Amino acid sequence: MSTISFNKLTKRYGSVLAVDDLSFDVHPGKVTGFLGPNGSGKTSTLRILLGLAAPTSGTATIDGLAYRQLPDPVRQVGAALDSNCFHPGRSAAQHLRIITTATGLPRRRVDEVLGLVGLSDVAGRAVGGFSLGMRQRLSLAGALLGDPGVLIFDEPLNGLDPDGIRWLRGLLRLLAEQNRTVFLSSHLLTEVAQTVDEVVVLSRGRLMAHAPLADLVARTSVVRVRTPEAPRLLEVLARAGLQVRLADASTVEVRSASADAVGLAAAAASVTIFELSRHDEDLESLFFDLVPQNHQNQEIAA
Repeated sequence: MSTISFNKLTKRYGSVLAVDDLSFDVHPGKVTGFLGPNGSGKTSTLRILLGLAAPTSGTATIDGLAYRQLPDPVRQVGAALDSNCFHPGRSAAQHLRIITTATGLPRRRVDEVLGLVGLSDVAGRAVGGFSLGMRQRLSLAGALLGDPGVLIFDEPLNGLDPDGIRWLRGLLRLLAEQNRTVFLSSHLLTEVAQTVDEVVVLSRGRLMAHAPLADLVARTSVVRVRTPEAPRLLEVLARAGLQVRLADASTVEVRSASADAVGLAAAAASVTIFELSRHDEDLESLFFDLVPQNHQNQEIAA
């Protein structure tokens, strides 16, 4: 079981602060989504984790070790950060065989991972003729070659068609069920909502949220109450510790509470209710609530 840990990680490129005092852990047995707008510092963070860039301060470790300190990194960590790093004249199988030769991995893994990512039928085709989605699959195959316990993917859903997205979601769930640590980046919460268990949201290199997806989904639930006693109901629900606001003169909105809880609180206070209904807002709205609206893409990397 391998845990990814970031502790006060900071990265500056000259005057640009790309990653700002970032601390959180990514645990095995879950798919963790690393989210933020383009330019929020996600790729800089992943590059530091994989030893491709040095931090200005702080640490990024896997089981307490920097990537370069891992005794067998190829078999411990698999990563897919770029789907355009292939020689166009080589076949998919040739590309993977070169990796096995360079790393000492068994050659049999080439056919195994090509089958796992659905590229067996095109193993002999030149990568230059591959679609973006096919190149994404080949990147994933390369990450899986060492059968690692930690998997790191940068925008893995990019370029996949609906069938490919469904397939990838199933693969990621399978990997997490095998108690691997699965960490993937995306620029939209809605894109990975059916895939991830936990969410880490980044903006301007700073941590904006780290929570189970279920907790964030609960925050999108709104109970609307139409009543002739709106100000009084507002006071009653606020005293009960609920998140409330007056939507208009006769409507109270309550967040992160069930309709039953709101109805019982109103009944206990003998408040008349004309209508009570639950509405689920979209996750995209929540994502943009978490990320400041004036986010500027001034940082280096996504």
